[in-house]
Amino acid sequence: MSTHTITVAIDSKPLSNPIALRQDAKIIGLVSMAHAISHFSHMLLVPLFPLFQKEFALSFSQLGFLVTVFFTVSGVGQALSGFWVDRVGARPVLFSAIGVFLLAALVAASAQGYSWLIVAAALAGLGNSPFHPCDFTIMNHRVSQARLGHAFSTHGISGSLGWALAPMFYAGMTAFLGWRNAYFAAASLYAVVLLILYLNRDSLHVPVVHREHSEATVVKKESDFAFLKLPVVWWCFGFFMLSTVTLAMVQSFSVPILKALHNISFEMATMTLTAYLLCGALGILVGGFIASNQTRRGVSSDKAIMICYFVGAILLTLCATGILGAAGTMIALAATGFVVGIGNPSRDMMVKNATPKGASGRMYGTVYSGFDVGFAVAPLIFGALMDRQLYSACLYAVAFVLLISIGFARNVEQKSNKL
Repeated sequence: MSTHTITVAIDSKPLSNPIALRQDAKIIGLVSMAHAISHFSHMLLVPLFPLFQKEFALSFSQLGFLVTVFFTVSGVGQALSGFWVDRVGARPVLFSAIGVFLLAALVAASAQGYSWLIVAAALAGLGNSPFHPCDFTIMNHRVSQARLGHAFSTHGISGSLGWALAPMFYAGMTAFLGWRNAYFAAASLYAVVLLILYLNRDSLHVPVVHREHSEATVVKKESDFAFLKLPVVWWCFGFFMLSTVTLAMVQSFSVPILKALHNISFEMATMTLTAYLLCGALGILVGGFIASNQTRRGVSSDKAIMICYFVGAILLTLCATGILGAAGTMIALAATGFVVGIGNPSRDMMVKNATPKGASGRMYGTVYSGFDVGFAVAPLIFGALMDRQLYSACLYAVAFVLLISIGFARNVEQKSNKL
């Protein structure tokens, strides 16, 4: 049989030569900007839900279905996009994803009814799907090992900032230009980000390894999926799915829970949610230093996760009991965001350490699709509890789920040591 060349997975091992701080900072900045625009796109439709409800006579169920469409497409696409990243490289996939976001914004701007919004949600979910495989493949390969903890921290913070920017952007643009022009403005923003990344494309290049393929290695297709047989992959997936449930519940229902349990005003409850998200970003910043220190000392990443999530579970339990009162509950909930945020860079480092050689894109695509599953499933479960007015039960439940995720993190570390 004649030999021919095929594309196989890239190696996620960082470059061996020392990398200047300036170069690391540039790569981290570019990737984090892309991550921010990804989280910005999570909110493509949500800030204008009240307007769509009036414009197109939509029910709350129809609006909620748009979120389900986004995360379903994103979750499935994320698992599959990892294979694409390994096959053609992270950079072209990243550029394509931002192009899809641009198209989603144009569809939203032209929407003539509910079906148009569904298409926009699906396109946004498709565009969102490759970002974690792309981002972490680039950072793991191009950022020096000593700065990876800070890279993961900056990456996480940028996502939180993207979430925070979207409501302000769409509210402001809609107030001055109208909602259709707001989406045209969003499309322009995507175009600017894509241009910046393209002009700095050399910094985002991760070479795809080619090797000669002969009759002895003809079963290439099977080897692409071989990593799925590793238990550590599914422990990682389960960890991400469970740990995301807390964030999903707080984002979706903390405001009505605070109002119901402590008669807190809508404005104060919303400020508490904002404080939770901002404290989470601050926690991620602190966690970056912790993750980097752990790497230098050879300490396993699950240690920080276990401590942070245990403290977070205690704080959520205290919130559920009601003994802290209104002010104490608001403070404790914000503090929960901080301590859980501290564990995020260690979480990302844990996945890196668990990634088999040559499966960076596929591993991150599969594992981080658990993030989408958690976001898609949690509102359904906790929505049912909220309908039954079991407000405290929601807080007890997410505290319990956070404790279970600690066990998953521990298993990830144990399985990683056997790779």
